[in-house]
Amino acid sequence: MTACAQLSLLKLGGSIHSKTVKLGLVNDTVVANCLIDMYGKCGSVECAVCVFSDITDKDVISWNSVIAACANNGNVGLGFKFLKLMPNPDAISYNGLINGIARAGKIEDAVWILSTMPCPNSSSWNSVITGFVNRNRVHEALDMFRKMQLRNLQMDEFTFSIILNGIAGLSALTWGVLIHCCTIKYGLESSVVVGTALIDMYSKCGRVNDAEFIFNVLPNRNLVSWNAMISGYAHNGDFVQVISLFDSLKMESDTKPDGITFLNLISACSHTQIPFEAAIRYFDAMINEYGIAPSIEHCCSVIRLMGQKGELKRAQRMIQELGFESCGVVWRSLLGACGTQEDLLVAEIAASKVIELERDEDYVYVMLSNMYASFGRWEDVNVIRSLMSKKRVRKEAGSSWIEINR
Repeated sequence: MTACAQLSLLKLGGSIHSKTVKLGLVNDTVVANCLIDMYGKCGSVECAVCVFSDITDKDVISWNSVIAACANNGNVGLGFKFLKLMPNPDAISYNGLINGIARAGKIEDAVWILSTMPCPNSSSWNSVITGFVNRNRVHEALDMFRKMQLRNLQMDEFTFSIILNGIAGLSALTWGVLIHCCTIKYGLESSVVVGTALIDMYSKCGRVNDAEFIFNVLPNRNLVSWNAMISGYAHNGDFVQVISLFDSLKMESDTKPDGITFLNLISACSHTQIPFEAAIRYFDAMINEYGIAPSIEHCCSVIRLMGQKGELKRAQRMIQELGFESCGVVWRSLLGACGTQEDLLVAEIAASKVIELERDEDYVYVMLSNMYASFGRWEDVNVIRSLMSKKRVRKEAGSSWIEINR
């Protein structure tokens, strides 16, 4: 949720809170609990605590709601204080705190609470594993997963989904196959949540045929499953299958494509021989037929597509028409497209926008220096390189890695 949307919901929630006061419902425990939850999700811990303090008959939900409100908004100390004051904390109480601490990146603290709580359940462990995965500490997540197995703790579909997500990020196929075997042992391989995670894992490990097999045998598919398979084809360069699967999705009566579907589709179009205008029609259909508002990612993908076809001025107009003039990322994308087409006029406009909005002079200097050189404007090249030298700007080398022999 964006800060602007959060603020709007907070104002609406405050208005509803005022009405509950007028109606004399503010002391109703159920209503108060809902208000605590609402304020917590809107980022207003102070209001959540205020409502909690005014409740005459606090129940378990009241305590758990205020603990979650504090923890999920980074106020871990206050959440822990409420946990200690709570008469009889249950697993949900501890889980709310663990989840918040893990999300804040203090995973060691989350592990400590997990080790001290009376009866941790799978959700408790899942929160810690998620924290490790989200911080790219996948090997530690795998260690927690292994400890769950050694202690014969119950694992649910979300346990496997989380750990498979981490493995997909590492492209660690060996671990992925082992976890796949575990899902079969637990009878969860047909779960749509686990199946989707397996599709994503195998795709990112380059085993798109295995991903396709799992997709085809899933008894139930949701939109996430379809998107995972479409993304898998795109990730592995099978762009004909991307288009084919999208056409199949359109035939589904109870599932409709969303923004992620179209993002994969538009990205695929930039790597195939699909006519440029046909790709643009996909983009227009997303907006006009499906009512999906284009995101920054959609805009950048279309800019790259237009850049390949030399339609840079059209891309510049699109940025303005879609209302992305104040977004530095899209101008950066346009500047990158100018580099491939050597359009210096549009490049200078995009460069000034990137500096104005993002203050990222390093990227701009490197791009402009290369473009001025391609046009033989050596005086401008010398000026740019002099600035780069003064600011100690240098182009970093790219790198990538994948698992080989474990």
